[in-house]
This record gives sequence, C-alpha cells and structure tokens, in this order.
Amino acid sequence: MLVHHSRSRLQNWVREGRVAVAGVRIVEPRHKLWGGERIELAEAADERCAPAIPENIPLTIVFEDDSLIVLDKPPGLVVHPGNGNWQGTLLNALLHHAPQLEQVPRAGIVHRLDKDTSGLMVVAKTLAAQTHLVRQLQARSVQRRYQALVNGIVRCAGSIDAPIGRHPTARTRMAVVGTGKPARTGYRVLERFLASTLIECALETGRTHQIRVHMMSIGHPLIGDPVYGPTARGLSLPSRLPRQALHAWRLALIHPLRESTMAWTSDLPDDLRALIEMLRRESTAAGGRCVPDDASPGWSKPAFQGSNGVFGQAVAGAAEGAVGGAEDEEGSDEQ
Repeated sequence: MLVHHSRSRLQNWVREGRVAVAGVRIVEPRHKLWGGERIELAEAADERCAPAIPENIPLTIVFEDDSLIVLDKPPGLVVHPGNGNWQGTLLNALLHHAPQLEQVPRAGIVHRLDKDTSGLMVVAKTLAAQTHLVRQLQARSVQRRYQALVNGIVRCAGSIDAPIGRHPTARTRMAVVGTGKPARTGYRVLERFLASTLIECALETGRTHQIRVHMMSIGHPLIGDPVYGPTARGLSLPSRLPRQALHAWRLALIHPLRESTMAWTSDLPDDLRALIEMLRRESTAAGGRCVPDDASPGWSKPAFQGSNGVFGQAVAGAAEGAVGGAEDEEGSDEQ
C-alpha cells in the first residue's frame, strides 16, 4: 500500500493532517490500526516535480554574452534545487536573470560547487553552448583552479591519485575507497602559516567533494569543513571559519562560438581573505611565514622566509595547464 512513497514522506503527511482513518483526521504516525479501516490520503504536490520559479537573487556576473554566463558564486548559495532547498538557489536566480534559460536543461548549469564553496562557475545560455561545454568537461579541457586553506603544514607540491566513492557506512559522505571512481588532484603550496597551509589545487577528474576528500586522505583536511574536517579524523583543532575554506579562483575554457581560449579569475571572498591575513600576522609575529617562489610559471617551488634565513624545497608537480577538468565539487549539493 502506497509503496511509491517513502516512510518519512508518509510520516510527514500524517503530522500535517493529510491522513484520515475511518473519516477522522490523525496527526500521530504511531496511530494504531485494528484492520478494516478506510484510510484516506490527501497527497501533497511533489516539489521535485514542480518547475523551478525565477527568483530575484543578486548575482555577481563576471562575463556574459549570447552563449555564456560566467559568475562568481558566493558561499551559502545552493546551486540546484533539492531536498530542503527548493527555492533560493542559483538555478532560481539564473531563471530570473536570463528567462530564456527555461528552454535549456538545468538552466544551462553544466557543473556545480558545494553550497559553502565560493568561486567561478560557467553557465550555457543555449543548447549548442551547453553541448560544447559538456564535451569540454568530458575531454577535461576546462581548467579550474582552486585555493584551499588546509590544516597542517604541507611540505611540497604533489598529486593524489586515489579513487573516490560513497563512504561504506556514512552514505551522505564520500571517501577514498577501492571500488570508487578514479580521481586525481594536483596541489602546490602557496603559503605556509604556523599550523596551516594555503594551497592551490587543480583537478584532472571531477568527483563529488574531490578536493575535500583527497586532502583529508593525506592528513590535511580543509579548515572549516563540517564533514571532512579535523573532527572527522578524531582531532580537536579549533576552526576559525564556519565553512570549508575552498574557493574556485580561476576558470579557463574554449568559447563555444569564438573557438578561442578565455580565462577569468576571482578574488578570495572577504571571510577567507580576513582569515588568511590573521594567519599571516600570527606567523610573522612568531618569526616568519612561507611565501611562494615566483621563479616558476607552473607549480612553484615554495621558500620559507624566517629568522633562520631562506631555504627552498624541491617539489614534484605538473606544468601549468597539465591538470584540469570537470570538478563536480558540489555533487551532493556541490560539495
């Protein structure tokens, strides 16, 4: 009976007074049945099937023409409507900004960022542009770079090649698991502080929560990450940010009509910038901090400047543009 509805949905409908037993409305899911009663249900409309409505939500547009919209997503904005977030999403905002996106699947959105990840996203304004962008993402020719603030001291640049899939017991989380999909993340050091490191990440694949999972897997979870942060590893490091410290700062792709490469960058949002400035002051007061070595156009060789002089560390990494791809960082949003 009513097998096409979940137990939680039916329980909610009972509490909302949508169920009557023998003509009497009930609101207690534990109401006992004796057999033979007539049950009436007034089903609520399924929000998942309702068309998204345009909403006047401010957007920071970095670039726009007849084919593309490049925008700077703030932290806290959900990309797609979903469970618990049926309004107030980026998709609703796009439909208000460009009503013609109603004719494009998913309002032209071709990739995602987690609710609390900030930074650059590209949206297709036409079906042709969407197809072109999806093919670029599949070919891993879209380059997206992220800046992340992680716990601990990252000693040198490197790459993480570890498959990602659903956590075997916590199904709302992702994890490095042998049965997962291939995933590879390149990273380099931008700046070191007393107990944390600012890094840049580039993705060769695009798995759900990829950066967050990979950095946790090597012992450097993102600062502020409520799912994969230090507490998830049994640590008790205090967080100074109410969200994961992750920002999509650079986006480069081939324009669908111009057939030329275009690139955009985004400054760190205020909360991340303020935290980094505070960490710099603390590190300077303690005797020094790490700054990048500008000699390399690709993955830099970091050098620590402190009271003991300057010394560099050789790093392993890829040249500029060697890694990049379709990050679905908000696959569960996306992440």
